[in-house]
Amino acid sequence: MSPSEAAPVFFLAVVAILVVVRVVCLAAVKLGQPPVVGEMIAGVLLGPSLFGLLLPDVQAALFPDSIRSLLYVGGQIGLVIYMFGAGYEFNLGSIVKSRKSVAAISSAGTLVPLVLGIGVAVLGTAWVGIGKEGVSLVTSAAFVGVAVAITAFPMMVRIITERGIGSTRFGSLALACGALDDVLAWLLLAVVLGMHAGSLGPIALALGGGLLFALLVFIVGRRLLARVMGSERVSVDQRVLITAMTLFAAAWFTDTIGLYAVFGAFTVGVAFPRGAASDAVLAKIMPIGSIVFVPLFFTYSGLNTRFALLADPKLLAFALLTVAVAIIGKLGASWGAARLAGEPPAIATRVGVLVNARGLMQLIALNVGLAAGIVSQALFTVLVLVALVTTIMTAPLLGWLDRRDARKGSTDVLLTAEPVPVTGKS
Repeated sequence: MSPSEAAPVFFLAVVAILVVVRVVCLAAVKLGQPPVVGEMIAGVLLGPSLFGLLLPDVQAALFPDSIRSLLYVGGQIGLVIYMFGAGYEFNLGSIVKSRKSVAAISSAGTLVPLVLGIGVAVLGTAWVGIGKEGVSLVTSAAFVGVAVAITAFPMMVRIITERGIGSTRFGSLALACGALDDVLAWLLLAVVLGMHAGSLGPIALALGGGLLFALLVFIVGRRLLARVMGSERVSVDQRVLITAMTLFAAAWFTDTIGLYAVFGAFTVGVAFPRGAASDAVLAKIMPIGSIVFVPLFFTYSGLNTRFALLADPKLLAFALLTVAVAIIGKLGASWGAARLAGEPPAIATRVGVLVNARGLMQLIALNVGLAAGIVSQALFTVLVLVALVTTIMTAPLLGWLDRRDARKGSTDVLLTAEPVPVTGKS
């Protein structure tokens, strides 16, 4: 299919995606879920798991292989913008102020699920054969461990903002731990990709290049962006243009060194100057990214998810085991570490529930693994199920905990225990 032939097909596919996403999001919100959960579910529904199962010919015509690369690129644009916003929402001071608890929770919440994920992957390879031909058991197991250890930091920002719990102790702790978890997970993912390449070169390039990039952004880029945002001679449109150029340049660099575009976008967001001018830039950039382009990423992921594979009893049993291991490893370990760090039970439980969600970040990692040739179709489907279950359970669990504590009259500790600002805008 030529570019001129692919263009109208792509535009029609985008219209279909946006319509389905809006409908599913409305239903998700009515059920008490954040919109991002609806977007994830819509992506899966548009794939072979439902749409392709019921109307295979229509699905093949609407999403031919020739436009999947366009959906991928569009989704990457959405992720870059979305992660920039997530970085802007993050406050480094929240880690510094609660460093004891954050260090304990992040360490346990990364290492325990990492080890358990490696263990369940080894079991699955021998039991179900979830490995991919040509990929070593060590690499495959390490990838599963990293995927299970990831936290959905962007989704957490949405949930915490929408529920108005940003100023609570558990809200700020969860955000700090989630951000640190994801940084650790991306560094570990770079190591896994280096292992798959069979060379230390990619690992050194990713870690060294990432450190150099962070230094340049925080030492040089931060000052330049502050001047641009603070200058009265620069219009809002010019600020948007400069911000977009900075984001895409950062995405190009971090993609090139193996840390992927989202890492660069998040770093720029953290370093971006705060203030009214910056808020105006985000108000222009964020809607188009999150509303139009991010759903393309979810659909691209959904097109690679085949829940029909779970009709195999062995694979279904392995999938359920993986979900259980992911929840125990992340929620359980984070809760235990928070308690050992001196946090009250109510706070420790809520932090564990929040960091347990994998959501968008796990889907990004899975697509990275798929593109690198590490993940088999069966393993991809199992880990998408993990992302969905751990994300969907977050809002209902928080609601149940709130109702339970309200009945006991024990909500004061959640509101008064050393609140920490969530965003740099406060």
